[in-house]
Amino acid sequence: MRGLTSKESDYSDMNIPLTAAEDNYGFDQGDSSPGGPSGYPPDASGRRSNSASTKLHRAPSAFKSFLANFTGPSTANQEGIRIIYLNNPERNSQSKYLHNSISTSKYNYFTFLPKFLYEQFSKYANIFFLFTACIQQIDGVSPTSRYTTAVPLAMVLFATAIKEVMEDFKRHASDSETNARKSKVLQGSQFVPRPWHAIKVGDIVRVEGGEPFPADLVLLSSSEPEGMCYIETSNLDGETNLKIKQGLPETIPLITPLEVSQIGGCIRSEQPNNSLYTFEGTLLMQTAHGHEKEVPLDPTQVLLRGAVLRNTNWIYGVVVFTGHESKLMRNASATPIKRTSVEKMTNIQIIFLFGILLAMSVASAIGNMVLTNKNVAQLTYIGATTSSWSDFGLNILTFLILYNNLIPISLMVTMEVVKFWQAQLINSDLDMYYEKTDTPALARTSSLVEELGQIEYIFSDKTGTLTCNEMEFRQCSIAGLAYADVVEDGKQARVEDGVEVGVHDFKQLDANLRNHPTSNIMYEYLTLLAVCHTVIPERQESNPNEIVYQASSPDEGALVSGAALLGFKFTTRRPRSVNIQVGQNDLEYEILNVCEFNSTRKRMSTIVRGPDKKIKLYCKGADTVILERLSSENEFVDATFQHLEDYATEGLRTLCIAMREVPEEEYQQWSQIYDRAATTIQNRGDELDKAAELIEKNLFLLGATAIEDKLQDGVPETIHTLQQAGIKIWVLTGDRQETAINIGYSCKLIQEDMSLIICNEQTHWETKEFLENKVKTIKSTYQRGDDIEPLALIIDGKTLGFALEKDIEKVFLELAVLCKAVVCCRVSPLQKALVVKLVKRNMDSILLAIGDGANDVSMIQAAHVGVGISGLEGLQAARSADFAISQFRYLKKLLLVHGAWSYQRLSKLILYSFYKNICLYMTQFWYAFYNGFSGQTVYESWTISLYNVALTVLPPLSLGIFDQYVSARMLDRYPQMYMLGQKSEFFNVKTFWGWASNAIFHSVLIFFTVSCIFKDDFIMSTGTIGGAWLMSVTLYTAVLATVLWKAALITDMWTKYAYISVPGSMIFWMGFFPLFAIIGAQIGLTPEYFGIVGPLYGQPVFWLSIVLLPLLCCLRDYGFKYVKRTFYPRTYHYVQEIQKLNIPDYRPRMERFRKAVHKVRNIQRLRRNRGFAFSQNESGTARLIRAYDTTTQKPTG
Repeated sequence: MRGLTSKESDYSDMNIPLTAAEDNYGFDQGDSSPGGPSGYPPDASGRRSNSASTKLHRAPSAFKSFLANFTGPSTANQEGIRIIYLNNPERNSQSKYLHNSISTSKYNYFTFLPKFLYEQFSKYANIFFLFTACIQQIDGVSPTSRYTTAVPLAMVLFATAIKEVMEDFKRHASDSETNARKSKVLQGSQFVPRPWHAIKVGDIVRVEGGEPFPADLVLLSSSEPEGMCYIETSNLDGETNLKIKQGLPETIPLITPLEVSQIGGCIRSEQPNNSLYTFEGTLLMQTAHGHEKEVPLDPTQVLLRGAVLRNTNWIYGVVVFTGHESKLMRNASATPIKRTSVEKMTNIQIIFLFGILLAMSVASAIGNMVLTNKNVAQLTYIGATTSSWSDFGLNILTFLILYNNLIPISLMVTMEVVKFWQAQLINSDLDMYYEKTDTPALARTSSLVEELGQIEYIFSDKTGTLTCNEMEFRQCSIAGLAYADVVEDGKQARVEDGVEVGVHDFKQLDANLRNHPTSNIMYEYLTLLAVCHTVIPERQESNPNEIVYQASSPDEGALVSGAALLGFKFTTRRPRSVNIQVGQNDLEYEILNVCEFNSTRKRMSTIVRGPDKKIKLYCKGADTVILERLSSENEFVDATFQHLEDYATEGLRTLCIAMREVPEEEYQQWSQIYDRAATTIQNRGDELDKAAELIEKNLFLLGATAIEDKLQDGVPETIHTLQQAGIKIWVLTGDRQETAINIGYSCKLIQEDMSLIICNEQTHWETKEFLENKVKTIKSTYQRGDDIEPLALIIDGKTLGFALEKDIEKVFLELAVLCKAVVCCRVSPLQKALVVKLVKRNMDSILLAIGDGANDVSMIQAAHVGVGISGLEGLQAARSADFAISQFRYLKKLLLVHGAWSYQRLSKLILYSFYKNICLYMTQFWYAFYNGFSGQTVYESWTISLYNVALTVLPPLSLGIFDQYVSARMLDRYPQMYMLGQKSEFFNVKTFWGWASNAIFHSVLIFFTVSCIFKDDFIMSTGTIGGAWLMSVTLYTAVLATVLWKAALITDMWTKYAYISVPGSMIFWMGFFPLFAIIGAQIGLTPEYFGIVGPLYGQPVFWLSIVLLPLLCCLRDYGFKYVKRTFYPRTYHYVQEIQKLNIPDYRPRMERFRKAVHKVRNIQRLRRNRGFAFSQNESGTARLIRAYDTTTQKPTG
């Protein structure tokens, strides 16, 4: 781990909301020595300078020498330290530290309006409509009412604002709930409940077992021996194994409120930062003799907000960082404004469309100017005068208003409504409802639904997202015989040729323990599981007979629980012995030495003296290291390793179990070597490893264990299906490398035929060299045309820190993109977000992040789409995400079905909305050539308004909410169809302008055909002429029929809503128009339509026009569709045919063959590189467990 200083420089550009308190730590400047108490250098006048806003306070004399002589290893300079006084809230309040309230919401009362308006007017359509609404207020310019654009725009913004407020209200409610939680704070000499938002820096708090920490604390004392406590950090780093923290020896005796209230002194700490794994500071306190004592503080004493106290009754701690200055919140980023790629594409096309609109307006204004000046003498009867340049500018504005509906204002409202209902369809999908926890899927925002259909990269947490946070002892191999808790049919134990084969159940194990030739080996095997570990047994006060095992490693907890289940129950731990209960016998084993696990040794050994006074070495570890240390006489090796292969192919976590008896004389000699190594000052760890090597030899193999790190249901199938859909999956986890690799195999993220690239470098330059060499090798292989195995990149957190630096990040990304799977291990929450941002910044792809803990929030917010799992780690991720589901397997339907549907529906909706408006309003432009570019409208103004409000509003809604280009079953069966969204097949520049060109073609065909029909006006049977409004209604109805017919052509699934929206809209218009024209004319609303209904509906030309013209227009579209589907079909066309004709799928017949190949490849991979997964904690646990005595009474505090 690099020093904090380098961390700060590396992450200085992070987008994190920093609300730091003022760094005002001033003291009395009476001491004028160079190393005086202020800690600031003298200015030119010799006086000590300080912040201008800092008020000077007199410090107790005890601090003077401390501050003057402090030379600790703090990464902060003298101006970057934080002084926290113990039991002195008045002094702490003068420093004005940040409060403990948190906010994860997007808006507040002050920022809502500017942020909301900025977000809305980043959409160019809204800017255009605002501009149009403004120029409509100019007298004499607008040919329409001044409110025809302003009112709809205001309604759109208001509706969107309501939606945003409702969605952000949920975040505010979540924040309020968190801030209102209560913890006990020392007040005087007793602890009183206080809400989290009222907790301040310097407060001493009492946290009970099972409670989360309200802020970042420095541990003083606890209910456990030696001031130890267990914490769960799954919300911080994703690890479920418990961590051990320990208070300072000087503060451990403070176990009552009275004693804690009398402590004096101060904590001098680093400034708030985002490094979860580092902390530097010192504690200055007065001793019993009145002297000052300075002791260093390190991460062992720090309890971070977001962690939870486990298996410990209570702790006392001092608050050092609060609210957004806590390390958890420093790893969080502000709630971002997310915009979809479809929305961005629409924005760009609106710019081009506005350019066309402007060109049309300028051309019309030029036409008006030319015709007016040329024919001014003939136009005196209408008061026409020579057109000036000022008239030219006003005419441009007039035509802009006249043609402005080329860009449909209704599109924004329609999109918001459709997205809302698409989100409701996700919420109500019973296939994504988890009955066990009564949790449905939840779309927390409806703005991103179409983005779900274009995902190319998924960044996933492991613990709680892919796995269930549950370890279970499933199978074991003892003396060459396999045992399991559940035996599958066909695998039951039997005797063949006098040899036992197959799998026994655990009941048979219990029977064999009494009367089987291997019973003595079974006894030693189970004894090893119950004795060789660092687990601590705790008895519940409510039920003393019930034992809860406190395990820093979930694997160890599962093994000890498994031994207890099989009759070897671990009951008591003392500093130098453990007790196990076997049947009615209580057996005590003296713990002589513990050779701890580390990532180099990959094993753990315990040397014990049993009840028979014999010394035995019990060892468990990875099969590769145990095999090297076996004696030559081991008859069960082949059978055991065959079982290991079977376990590994099932995705189980395996360990080998071995032992040997150690002669007394050999042990005494070795003990002296071990003691010397334990007291070595330099390289103590290496010396202890060497000492362990001397005794861990000539082992006898007892067998193996198989633990299931239980995956969530359907995870392997989901990942496999998503990979078939062209989605690349990266796993970013805080877990150890071996654990992550093992889970990668079991969940099918890493396939058997993949080559692993493992990057564990120690320096910046080593990392750069490694990555560059790998990229060069892979590229040269591709250039030669050689076949190359699929690749999987494995990189740890330390190396990733180097890889994310500016000069290496592009190389790292290039290598990662060349790999089919990427696993980043031991990463911090901030590193997760950095990886996502790196890909987002450099790749033109849509990213999705999924996680279940607070450590995943930054990653979720950094991605284009964030999905939270409502899991065991709480609801922090789900509350911060855009979508929440309760199981990882639901991601398949969320993306492949709802995502694909939403993207295709929204694409069709946008294209159709532009099409129908261009088709109508381009006829207005063609009409300008007939009216001398006077700005006269071809349609009656209220009729124009009805077009978007009533007559064509339903088809886009029907297409956007209910249309399905293929069924959910087909999308699930053929996941490759998801690639259509990734490639933007349904909505791109080519498609958009294809639809726009088609609309222009239809408008030309309809307008000029109608113009030819009405060239010499229309003579009625009464001898009167029809006039312009007869042509207007005929033209309008023909356009309406054409766009509705087009809607029918592009509808893939005819539901009742499709029938209501398409034929229904036409029927409505034909029935509504007579009433509208007659009543409107009588009340003066539509005088243009006076007496028009009878003559219009009585003319065959009208009926022929509204039938034949749409048929003529759509004939080309139908022909194009036929040719495309017949001769140039896309993938979904085939699937539509399969669905329509109900053609059976024969691929399931290949499933058995695929599984057989899968097993063979798995075994080949295991033989090539047998792995293991051992989540044992690194060195340091043995010293702590030797302080435990579970027979003594714990203090109550």
